Amino acid sequence: MASRGDDLSGVAGRYASALYDLASERGSTEEVAEALRGFSSLIDESKDLQRLVKSPVFSAQEQIKALDPILAGAEISGVAANLIRLVAAKRRLFVLPAIIAAYQRLHDAARGVVRADVTVAAPLAAHHESALREALAGVTGGKEIDLAVKVDPSIIGGGVVKIGSRMLDASLKTKLNSIRTRMKEVG
Repeated sequence: MASRGDDLSGVAGRYASALYDLASERGSTEEVAEALRGFSSLIDESKDLQRLVKSPVFSAQEQIKALDPILAGAEISGVAANLIRLVAAKRRLFVLPAIIAAYQRLHDAARGVVRADVTVAAPLAAHHESALREALAGVTGGKEIDLAVKVDPSIIGGGVVKIGSRMLDASLKTKLNSIRTRMKEVG
């Protein structure tokens, strides 16, 4: 039996695939990707928009009516805006973040780009970021790396690198926790 999460990823994948096919036919895959990234940022920045997207209490008409000025204000139109309206009309707006993520994965794969999320304790100097990008390109077979660097002082030092489903945690915090655990086992 499939879980709800599996169902959502399947729905998101189908919408994303259809959207990518349509955008490809129109030669607008990059424009759609940019528009969806913009809308995703709007969701991240607004608690009200998060409520609109996630809450089942709003009717499809209410969601569409609320989305139209947001889309216009963000200058999101065409295929991307039509998808957002369609998802709202089908009462699946809560799946939109997963659709956007699935579309971005399709877009990245078509361009040969690999996304890497890196968490470090302090901001990276430009030459360190460049060296990290090169090292990750070597690991991924020379693919272009889209690097997203996040600073989290709580990791103390080192870093955490996530590429797709693979993760390497070389943070000092994790190493110290590991040592602490081993010392408890010995003592």
